[in-house]
Amino acid sequence: MNPRPQQPRGRQEEPYRINHKIRVREVRVVGDFVEGGNAVLTVEKAIKIAQDNELDLVEISPNADPPVCKIIDYAKFKYEQKKKQKEIKANAAKVVLKEIRFGPNTDDHDFNFKLKHAINFLKEGAKVKAYVHFVGRTIVFKERGEMLLLKFAQALEDVGVVEQMPKLEGKRMNIFLAPKPGKK
Repeated sequence: MNPRPQQPRGRQEEPYRINHKIRVREVRVVGDFVEGGNAVLTVEKAIKIAQDNELDLVEISPNADPPVCKIIDYAKFKYEQKKKQKEIKANAAKVVLKEIRFGPNTDDHDFNFKLKHAINFLKEGAKVKAYVHFVGRTIVFKERGEMLLLKFAQALEDVGVVEQMPKLEGKRMNIFLAPKPGKK
């Protein structure tokens, strides 16, 4: 036995109530089709106005008292909403986080090699998480790890901004850098 009733596949319930699906006596109708752009009418009267204009009565705000409705072309309204959602999704920045690992005894050549990679990552618009991993007894060199990360952040001043200063979490000391605004 299935405890939850299944919705039919492919059919999605409409997010707004329209026309005869509105189950209240009176509604506040807003828009160009009523005098003053705002009036409280019975549902039947509001639906009649919508049908006379070959449009739909759509319940925009069901929690208001009385519920707020608008006379619009529902298919066009749904299309516009979908378009807005797509646009918002497209504009959402996809943040990429690149990690760079150091040891507390990293020498200059390795440091410079990793620094070049970090510069490229920041120029491409990715965030960088640099960390010093302390293995075994190297945890006694916390200061050395912090100095290394601060030197790293200072070397990246031109292309990146420090989001979080060096912070020890377990056996790792992390620092987060983000690309400078306006530079990519």
